[in-house]
Amino acid sequence: MKSIFQDLYDRYHQDLYQFIYYMVKNRSTAEDLVQEVYIKVFKSYETFKGESSPKTWMFSIARHVTIDFFRKEERRKKQSADYYDWHENNDQLSDVQPLPDEIAEKNEQIQLLYRCLDDCTEDQRVVVILRYIQELSIQETAEVLNWTVSKVKTTQHRAIKFLTRRMNEVEGGHSG
Repeated sequence: MKSIFQDLYDRYHQDLYQFIYYMVKNRSTAEDLVQEVYIKVFKSYETFKGESSPKTWMFSIARHVTIDFFRKEERRKKQSADYYDWHENNDQLSDVQPLPDEIAEKNEQIQLLYRCLDDCTEDQRVVVILRYIQELSIQETAEVLNWTVSKVKTTQHRAIKFLTRRMNEVEGGHSG
């Protein structure tokens, strides 16, 4: 089991980390959520049926962990304005490779696209990240999201259309 887990880690860690980072935009939160993904993978590996690839299975888990994080954050924000940083002493799965935003600073267009992703709907953002940043196929994206291929294509089309319009507005000095 240890070698299987190590293989999954070696093959997918960077992609999972970047996927989660694009969603939460915080290094320590992304590290914590990736660790949570691996805990869930480890606990549920015996029940993995192989109906999808290990990659899409792990991305699906990562998506659910991230959604759960956002839900908990909403509840936490509503309950209290105070936020305790749980991530302070957790270096177990820290990453030394450059983060997507650090790479993006080298290219203004990519940086603009990255900023405009925040204006997309959650569905559009996750499709763009999976398709163009993580380079999953339409079929793999559908499996991760538990959607039809048609829904992925439609959401992708709308996201591209929206991002193109939004990037043109921002470049032209408009903000709306």
